[in-house]
Amino acid sequence: MSKFVKLREIKEDEHEDEHHHSHGKTDPHYWQDIENMILASHKVTKELSELFPQNKGLYEKNRDAYIAMLQTLDEEYKKRLSSCKSDTIIVNHNAFSYLSARYGFYTAALSGLSPEAEPNAKTMIKLIDFIKKHKVNTIFYESFASDKAMKNIAKEAKVDAKILHPLGNITADEAKEKLTYEDIMRQNLQKI
Repeated sequence: MSKFVKLREIKEDEHEDEHHHSHGKTDPHYWQDIENMILASHKVTKELSELFPQNKGLYEKNRDAYIAMLQTLDEEYKKRLSSCKSDTIIVNHNAFSYLSARYGFYTAALSGLSPEAEPNAKTMIKLIDFIKKHKVNTIFYESFASDKAMKNIAKEAKVDAKILHPLGNITADEAKEKLTYEDIMRQNLQKI
């Protein structure tokens, strides 16, 4: 699907220090931009309609309903995030640059694009200082990545640490709950 959406190149200033730079890398988390999900909806509908032309009307109806939901979600993000006091979220890895670019906030990350990257002490200290200086009250980590470093940072800075979902995977419990893209994006919006 990444061939049919608008991909972002990671810029130098989107990295936290010289140890995690990813010169010229493309951010793979395109689904965090609702506009990309609209483009993906059009592409999926086109492909399914070509494979199963007898169902074209159904696919188009479902696409239109899904896009309407995405547009409503986009408006809610714009409205809710326009009144935020803070302009930065702090996360364990940079999976939210599409979201932050779309809605005008900054993402400070403990590691680059990989949630498995090992943070270094210098980066952790910089984040703790940033949290204290800017009076951040919550930082975020993912359920699929180790939360140890972020929870240590939260403890040191005396702030909350909560899960923010990058939507790349879902847990078994989330699958049982039948959480959708919309559900998770709404949960993320509430937390942000």
